[in-house]
Amino acid sequence: MIIYDGQVADNYMYQDSNQAAIVVSHSTPSLPYPFTMKPSNHQTETSDTPAIDVDRFVAKLESITSRRSKARCARSIRLALESAGADIRNHPIAASDWGDTLKKIGYKEIDPSFDEPQEGDIYIIHRTRNHVYGHIAGYTGSEWVSDFKQNSYDVYKDDSVTYTYYRLGQPT
Repeated sequence: MIIYDGQVADNYMYQDSNQAAIVVSHSTPSLPYPFTMKPSNHQTETSDTPAIDVDRFVAKLESITSRRSKARCARSIRLALESAGADIRNHPIAASDWGDTLKKIGYKEIDPSFDEPQEGDIYIIHRTRNHVYGHIAGYTGSEWVSDFKQNSYDVYKDDSVTYTYYRLGQPT
């Protein structure tokens, strides 16, 4: 984070599918850091991380209307988490590498719970030979969403994939 003239400037650099480097700058009014927000009924807060507003996370995911993947699942989940109050820095590009980042913002790894998902749950599909970046998606309370509205969590239709499942504030 860079503070310049009372503004917080976050710079992100990523590569698009054509391997062109893109730098996106975003400035917001400066806030005292680290900041915390008062939790609402759907916010989860640990002692050392800002609260994540699950309602805002879900609203951002629900704003995604595509029915087809654009290979931007990690970006979509990152934007939803940031809109919910998560402070995400130095995030990974590949979806399969997001586990440690989720843990840093208050998620706990739990046994896969695809039969009883809760709002705000996130799963990661680990990379495979055919899917080198893996996949990540969040649950809205009614459906799994990544960069598109999924028909189910089982997007690869491959018995050899492995999952890691995360929930806010649950014990490991």
